[in-house]
Amino acid sequence: MIIFDNLWKTMKEKGISTYALREKCGIDSKTVRRLKANENIETKTLNKLCSLLDCKLEDIAEYIKDKE
Repeated sequence: MIIFDNLWKTMKEKGISTYALREKCGIDSKTVRRLKANENIETKTLNKLCSLLDCKLEDIAEYIKDKE
């Protein structure tokens, strides 16, 4: 499972709000909701986030092995 807990930490450190994600990245509120729920998103969204936040993928997403 991919989780986006690091995204919110990175955004806070860089002073970027969800409003800025929508306005500067063109990420819609539906996608922001999906990020908060750790649901699937497109790789182009990850690219936009890394570009805006000037960070690496591991700064916004983390893989956690599913419990079986």
